[in-house]
Amino acid sequence: MRHRLTFACDGAMLAATLDEAPGTTGLLIVSGGNEIRSGAHRGMAMLAGRVAAAGYPVFRFDRRGIGDSEGANGGYTSNAPDIAAAIAAFRNAAPQLTRIAAFGNCDAASALLLHQPLPIDALILANPWTYESDEAEADEPALPPASAIRARYLSRLKDPKSLLRLFKGEIDIGKLFRGLSALGKPAAPAAPDGLPARLDAALAGVACPATILLATGDRTAQAFIENCRTDSLSIERLASPSHSFAGDDADWLFQRILGALAG
Repeated sequence: MRHRLTFACDGAMLAATLDEAPGTTGLLIVSGGNEIRSGAHRGMAMLAGRVAAAGYPVFRFDRRGIGDSEGANGGYTSNAPDIAAAIAAFRNAAPQLTRIAAFGNCDAASALLLHQPLPIDALILANPWTYESDEAEADEPALPPASAIRARYLSRLKDPKSLLRLFKGEIDIGKLFRGLSALGKPAAPAAPDGLPARLDAALAGVACPATILLATGDRTAQAFIENCRTDSLSIERLASPSHSFAGDDADWLFQRILGALAG
């Protein structure tokens, strides 16, 4: 059964949804970007329903200033109190819990790392955000890493259909040259105190098991691979461009989350 509830965080009342289930392991879903707790196209609501039907209670919430919650929206870098309060509210609403796994996509994944330590028992981190600035507020969207651009255009050059579209004038030449020009630009050296470095440090010091989920065709996942140390991480990859694991990719995400919950 699905219930709506509220809980307090630094003087604001936050909105949440609990999908009940009898299990003693629960899933906390932290929303990315400025998405409300139901997620894009209700993706997180549908995921929560499936996970609860499998026996695991699920808790979703709107952070301060988002959706039905009060307060000011400070972005993912300032939502540590929101996450901590949500964990406490989850335990209060489902007192049988002995273990909580937290799932976040994009900057929600980064938030779960940057705000450690948190009283959770496992992390499921999808396509962690590594860009220093908010892509939505940038003058131009951030380009994928050069390695991803190179692989993309090489595959297109091998595709007769793409070549035919080029000769017929169906491909935006300006966009093509902008992409190719990025290959010649040297990568800016990573700042020692930049976001990728802080994520690396958080991953190295995290006290609970952490699984990284990457959609290898997604530019945010590609940037994570390019910018962060991944050799010692538990990473599962899906050959997909879907940042939010939409459509058929939702089944892959669901199975990986169940695996982490089974622990």
